[in-house]
Amino acid sequence: MTVLALGADHAGFSLKQELKEWLVAEGYTVLDVGTHSTDSVDYPDFAAAASGTVIGGEAERGVLVCGSGIGMAIAANKIPGIRAAVIHDVETARLSRQHNDLNMLALAGRTTSRAQAIAIVSAWLHTAFDGGRHEQRLAKVANLERAGRVARGVAGAPAR
Repeated sequence: MTVLALGADHAGFSLKQELKEWLVAEGYTVLDVGTHSTDSVDYPDFAAAASGTVIGGEAERGVLVCGSGIGMAIAANKIPGIRAAVIHDVETARLSRQHNDLNMLALAGRTTSRAQAIAIVSAWLHTAFDGGRHEQRLAKVANLERAGRVARGVAGAPAR
């Protein structure tokens, strides 16, 4: 059984709750790290909590929701080992898994309907990582992460 982490700020609370209900009905185990109301909170706290469950092995992947999805994705990507992106459609959801092995999906609570969110999350959950040439690219991303810096003049990078 797949375990998923869910995290949201106040602007993403309603969509998170709708997704949680749907995921549980679909048979997923959900770790809801909050927030648990529409009271104003800081999105980095919930991005970190959800990401921590993925990095710690408690959850396989996670879904984050804030007003635009952008803040959650930025905060989650600061955690080593997390690959998060804001996803607005089914095609990018599929590509984010096939090519990037995305482990944290961020949604825009203010502009994504329940139906859109379910379609996006469903596609994301049912798409496997292609591996192959994409593994080499993710290894390079991991190297950048370990280095903790922007790469300039990296060996093997194409000349401009």
